[in-house]
Amino acid sequence: MRSEVQRLPSLFLERFRRLVGPQKFDELANTFAEPKPTTFRVNTLKVGAQFIAPLQERLQHQGFRLEKVPWYPDAFILRSGRLRELQETEAYQRGEIYVQSLSSMLPPVVLDPQPGETVLDLTAAPGSKTTQLACLMKGEGNIVANDNNKIRFFKLKANVELQGATNVKLSLKPGELFGRDDPERFDRVLVDAPCTAEGRFLVTEPASYKYWKPAKIKEMARKQKNLILSGLRALKPGGVLVYSTCTFAPEENEAVLTWAIGKMPTLQVEKINLSFPNQTAGLTHWEGEEFHPAVRAVARILPTSLMEGFFLARLRKA
Repeated sequence: MRSEVQRLPSLFLERFRRLVGPQKFDELANTFAEPKPTTFRVNTLKVGAQFIAPLQERLQHQGFRLEKVPWYPDAFILRSGRLRELQETEAYQRGEIYVQSLSSMLPPVVLDPQPGETVLDLTAAPGSKTTQLACLMKGEGNIVANDNNKIRFFKLKANVELQGATNVKLSLKPGELFGRDDPERFDRVLVDAPCTAEGRFLVTEPASYKYWKPAKIKEMARKQKNLILSGLRALKPGGVLVYSTCTFAPEENEAVLTWAIGKMPTLQVEKINLSFPNQTAGLTHWEGEEFHPAVRAVARILPTSLMEGFFLARLRKA
């Protein structure tokens, strides 16, 4: 393990070693010292499929070297050029591209919303996944994008408007209220839950891990349980909910799902199959706690030089 990684909280590193195993620990822990390259996706609400290649050529003529993402045809990795320079391009300022991490693109892909459906993004700000959902739905149907933080809400509003996502209705209220106010209304629900963000820890950015502590994990888990239950109650029978976090903590992942299954025993955890190798199945136990066997079907995304750590679960309501 690189020496600078030891700047991270020692208890976090101990937990991470137990989660990934001693054989993989050094390799995976070293990713916390490697800033990820800038990645972005093309906004297909403004750029048709036939114009993606010309847009790529235009950016390359402006000095950017781009690499296509094999599992997401509308996404690119910026291999040469700076983010600030990309943000100064006409394509960025017109909302033709959206800068977003690769791991952040996964929840909408797994949710797989269809044109014409009614979809809820329960914790939507700043709008990365909301606008991606709108693209996947080809601007057809209805998306309710909610956030309960006023400052973040206005970032969400600005992004939705710039991206031209006209099928999005904005909402500013606690996500915990949707299950009560809108029972069984939505075909699909995304709960990209607030979390301890362990997957985003970066040694060179102390703010990313400054507030981490075991008590924070417990605090987040309480919020996550309320949000996932609200989302499930707002989901139509037969509908799909994706629960995702950018943390490794089982207390915020498998434990939350096990709790949700206890509340809704007929809930189905569907197998997630992604076309890249840096993923593992869900955990069956952690620190003496046994999890529901169905959570093996989830996807734990392991960190790499390209991707942050992430957690994804696809649930179907009976």
